[in-house]
Amino acid sequence: MVPPPPPPPPCPQRGYAPASVDTRIKPGVNNYSKYYNYSELTGLLQTMVNTYPHISNLSSVGRSVQGRELWVMRITKDPNTDDPGKPRFKYVGNMHGDETISRQVLVYLVDYLLTKYGEDQRVTELVNTTDIYIMPSMNPDGFEKSVEGECDGTDEGRVNARKIDLNRSFPDQFEETVVTKEDAPEVWSIIQWILAKRFVLSANLHGGTVVASYPFDDSANHQIEGSYSRSDDDLLFRYLARVYAKNHPVMRTGHPNCPDNPDESFEEGITNGARWYDVPGGMQDFNYLHGNCLEITVELSCCKYPPASELRSEWDMNRESLMAYMEMVHIGLRGYVTEANNGSGLPDVRIVVAGINHNLTTGQHGEYYRLLIPGQYNISAIAPGYTTQTVHNVLVTKGKATELNFTVTPAPSVLVSGVPVTTSAATTPAPEPTPSAENKAPASSGNQVSPPLMPQDFRHHNYADMELFLRRHSVEFPAIAHLSSVGRSVQGHELYVMVISDNPTVHEHGEPEFKYVGNMHGNEVVGRELLLNLIEYLCRNYGNDPEVTQLVNSTRIHIMPSMNPDGYEVAREGDKQGYLGRNNSNNFDLNRNFPDQFVNITEPRQPETEAVMSWLESVPFVLSANLHGGSLVVNYPYDDDREGVSQYSKCPDDEVFHQVSRAYAQENALMHKGHPCEMLYPEEYFGEGITNGANWYNVPGGMQDWNYLNTNCFEVTIELGCVKFPWEKDLPKYWDQNQRSMLQFIHQVHRGVKGTVSDIHTGSGIPDATICVEGIDHNVTTAQTGDYWRLLVPGTFNLIASARGYEPMKIYATIPKDRVEVVDFKLSRVGAGPEGRLPAGPPPTQDPSVEEFQNFIHYLSQGEGLEELVRSTATENRYRYRSEREIAESLRGLLLNFPKITSLRSLGQSVDFRTIRALEISNQPDEAEPSEPKIRFVAGIHGNAPVGTELLLEFATFLCMNYGKNPAITRLINSTRIVILPLINPDGRQLAEEKQCTSTRGMANARGKDLDTDFFGNASQRVVEAQPETRAVMKLILERGQTLSVSLDGGALLATYPYDKPVQTVEKEGTLKYLANVYARNHPRMHLGDPRCPSTGQGGVLRAAERQSHMGSMKDFSVDFGHCPEITVYTGCCMFPPAEQLSTLWAENKKALLSMLVEAHKGVRGVVRDRSGKPIVGAMIVMNGGVRVYTAAGGFFHALLVPGSHDIEAIADGYQHQRQKVVVSSHEAASVVIISLNMDNRIFGLPREFVVAAAAASMTALVLTACIIWCVCSAKSNQQKDGFHRLRQHRDDYEDEIRLTSMGSKKALLGHEFQDESESDEETLYANKL
Repeated sequence: MVPPPPPPPPCPQRGYAPASVDTRIKPGVNNYSKYYNYSELTGLLQTMVNTYPHISNLSSVGRSVQGRELWVMRITKDPNTDDPGKPRFKYVGNMHGDETISRQVLVYLVDYLLTKYGEDQRVTELVNTTDIYIMPSMNPDGFEKSVEGECDGTDEGRVNARKIDLNRSFPDQFEETVVTKEDAPEVWSIIQWILAKRFVLSANLHGGTVVASYPFDDSANHQIEGSYSRSDDDLLFRYLARVYAKNHPVMRTGHPNCPDNPDESFEEGITNGARWYDVPGGMQDFNYLHGNCLEITVELSCCKYPPASELRSEWDMNRESLMAYMEMVHIGLRGYVTEANNGSGLPDVRIVVAGINHNLTTGQHGEYYRLLIPGQYNISAIAPGYTTQTVHNVLVTKGKATELNFTVTPAPSVLVSGVPVTTSAATTPAPEPTPSAENKAPASSGNQVSPPLMPQDFRHHNYADMELFLRRHSVEFPAIAHLSSVGRSVQGHELYVMVISDNPTVHEHGEPEFKYVGNMHGNEVVGRELLLNLIEYLCRNYGNDPEVTQLVNSTRIHIMPSMNPDGYEVAREGDKQGYLGRNNSNNFDLNRNFPDQFVNITEPRQPETEAVMSWLESVPFVLSANLHGGSLVVNYPYDDDREGVSQYSKCPDDEVFHQVSRAYAQENALMHKGHPCEMLYPEEYFGEGITNGANWYNVPGGMQDWNYLNTNCFEVTIELGCVKFPWEKDLPKYWDQNQRSMLQFIHQVHRGVKGTVSDIHTGSGIPDATICVEGIDHNVTTAQTGDYWRLLVPGTFNLIASARGYEPMKIYATIPKDRVEVVDFKLSRVGAGPEGRLPAGPPPTQDPSVEEFQNFIHYLSQGEGLEELVRSTATENRYRYRSEREIAESLRGLLLNFPKITSLRSLGQSVDFRTIRALEISNQPDEAEPSEPKIRFVAGIHGNAPVGTELLLEFATFLCMNYGKNPAITRLINSTRIVILPLINPDGRQLAEEKQCTSTRGMANARGKDLDTDFFGNASQRVVEAQPETRAVMKLILERGQTLSVSLDGGALLATYPYDKPVQTVEKEGTLKYLANVYARNHPRMHLGDPRCPSTGQGGVLRAAERQSHMGSMKDFSVDFGHCPEITVYTGCCMFPPAEQLSTLWAENKKALLSMLVEAHKGVRGVVRDRSGKPIVGAMIVMNGGVRVYTAAGGFFHALLVPGSHDIEAIADGYQHQRQKVVVSSHEAASVVIISLNMDNRIFGLPREFVVAAAAASMTALVLTACIIWCVCSAKSNQQKDGFHRLRQHRDDYEDEIRLTSMGSKKALLGHEFQDESESDEETLYANKL
């Protein structure tokens, strides 16, 4: 063991060197063929800084185990002062002592920057505008033990002097890493340095291969390799890593060709760290999670310690990458946050980018730098005690950062427990730090945590007042509060829901969803007011109160203050036990209106009930409470029983409901007492303040039971007080009684077990998988990304995960008392091998990046993937309606401006000779690509519904404009053939009038024909000739190889699927309905339905015939004769809304339209070929015994299918049929199958050889029979008289006589004049035929 070194001087000064330093080294690097040991490196750095003091400064951030300094060279203009206008950048090398290229390359970089400053414009600008820190060696002890020429490295050289791997020793998000300061002083020093300096961008340079790796470096399951661990800035990290890789001549190829692993490859020269291999405790993840800094890890060479002769070539290969990567510190956003009153900069202000759940904070002068890829963003500045400021639609362009400054105003002073407290934060500038051997994180501005701010708005809020309150908080706190409506009441009042979370607009993987619902009975108002108080409390204390901040960051909290706003408006203050306002406007009790397990609810379903049901089915809620009034108790399921009498009705999770009910009741002293309303109900008693619902009294049709039985959500009903509508002056006491209870109940969502169910091979989450707990007859299912939550009491349980197409898996889990247990399941597909892989077969014809593309589709299939794409591709446009001529000009404009990816063709003409045009978008628009899915977007079949036309024109423009600029859009276009037909009925469009929501003018074509009733495939069904518009579109539909079609219409807000015709069963209804649901789910309002529109259907999805049944529809024709599924999307209730609404309609439909492009790549696809490999064109693919598609050129086929397991059968003439089973996932690219067909050797079901032999024998028998007959006939003919022969031999002698004398036919004369009377009948017949 090495003895501890003497303490270092507190502040190493420039030029300081130990006695052993070699000071004879001259300035600059003159020798590129040797490695510098510690002494030489120290002397060289100090000599450089003495030579260039105006732009360099040398300091140490700490010491190694053996006392060597961790030198850092700071290079910037005026290096001894801190300029907040310059972002900080760092390079760290030689973290593993035996990976030495980085150490030398960084020395060369220091020399390059210093010597080129003032000569090279690029270097000069970079040094003037950037605060650059370069640490050539983080592990100098390990370097001294390493051996030149050891390409595989040495164990002693890799680790530090106490045998600690420094890149496994940083705090980790997924597991606890315990490394002491004594064992790894290098790590502790670097941590302090990172926290103090607030770097913006960084790279950690290694060796062993050639690739740029980005976070995260490990995953929650710590799978050794293959588990993509995505950070919230995944797209940005990929962008940054590509910058380094594409400027490196080897790295950019993606094939390092390292001798020890020649087959290793990395797409584009980059990789996600955990996907490559799992590295817990890595430095790059710590930088991102704790240091405001984005860091990647770059592997520079296959050989860890190559001969010094290779140093020059390594520098040459990395120089441009090192420079280009440093320049990336200047992209994105930059600015200052200042205080409005005195203009001083505010430190530690959170800079929040909507849609990206990773925030950073301002520096001590209020400065911030937020790296972002080009796009449009909503940016917020959030500071405790200050009003949140949000700037919408901030445009980030390629190149230099966009400047965005914030000026925030102190929030008003409020009363905390009756004491005036100002909420403004201190703004006294902190003293500038002095360089020291060990920097520490800045101290907080105060020594005491202020008590949370209490609500001040204690009054009754009518609907208008409540709406204003909600909107005000949504605007004031946009980073954590999002207001939406899930539907409307009978009288048209919005059913508002405020979502409060650190990323409130989307479901985050692994984060549970919680809800409170109040005012279900309109005259029970305490819940309504408490929930408004709770909204205010959470918003105003976020970032200030630790409990609130933790709850908001870890939970998505949904709050519906009023489910019955109509009833509230007629209720009266002071009502104790009355019923006025209890029911909705149709006089129905909403808590008796839900489907029930024991009783048939005959009352019509109310709009409030339907809206809430749709809401609950669209969000994976875990825990909920329904707030009522009239007593003081927590009531849990079941609420009724089969007999309909008051007795205990136990549900399978009775213990869990006991636990969560007690959590609320025990925080409310009066409730926990158990005697709630002694004056009103002296005999009523509830032990511990809780009760089983049915044991209290029967409530059939209640909401809490429906939650439990039909969703993943556990809900209780909480009675908040004996008086239903108390006087306003009493409201503060209700807050005091229930504040802690409400918070404690939210905490309960983090109990039990949670995790992810994923495919063991792909790592993709499996949606709708079932989680079963043995002994508890109640299952939950996974959400869309495979995550689940299951509330349980403490104890040991047997958990089973199962999913369609997968083998079930069982895991024992012990549930702790005060936290959630994480249990992940990795399922193997049915029929898979021991590692979860399906049996291998011949691979399809595909490029090497198929797996990468599958990951791409998986990413976009998750909510955050599409959200990120939508957010990063914002476009500005002045939306208006275009005439038919302008539409044609727009399409031609796209063709002229984007000729490499577009083609335009005429399909035909309308009745009035207007051309119907279709635009195709593809990377090879003039070439057939049968292996790619082809998706068709059509609109304008009804001329009075032009919104779809404008949306498709904007969609086409959006795709073209982003091609080559946005990687995701580029990739989608490169792999998809997109056909856009914006206007089918141009004649009708000319007649339609704007702002006519229900008018039918322009609906039909010029002949008065509704074109959506004119598509008939069978002539027997057609009464009159097809319209010219119909014929044009039918021709397009009948082109083979189309995968999906989406038609846009108006007059409702829903998506419909075939059939429009009145059929009893729909052959592929599951798939068609699924596709319609995908569109609706990606629309912010459609999936909820809209009661203002007729026939919206539950969830905004409906079978078309249920809306308006008719024959001859376009989508029916597409399914039956084009073999292409088509859905119709109705974009809004108004057929022809004002042009001002187009921007909103585009924003609502953009994500949904993009989701269809992604969906076109799912289902099942493959190739049908014979055993020789020859493609079979026209083979029929039958799915599940019904649905059919046909192979196109190259034998390719593609069919969309509902997620699940499917049977497919390939049928081709002359070949044997073949069946296969495929599993389709909602989040994965199409399952690929290769079908090789054998020749069919059977004839009439018998072996070909047998049939051929039998046929040959039959032919032989026939020939023999014919010969025998001939012989017999010949023998008989020799016995005939001469007259017969005379007829045959002398026929020509009588021709003239016959011609002259015949009264009949020549045949008759020949047959009678020369016939022998002795002939038999048979012989006479034979003669007559001659």
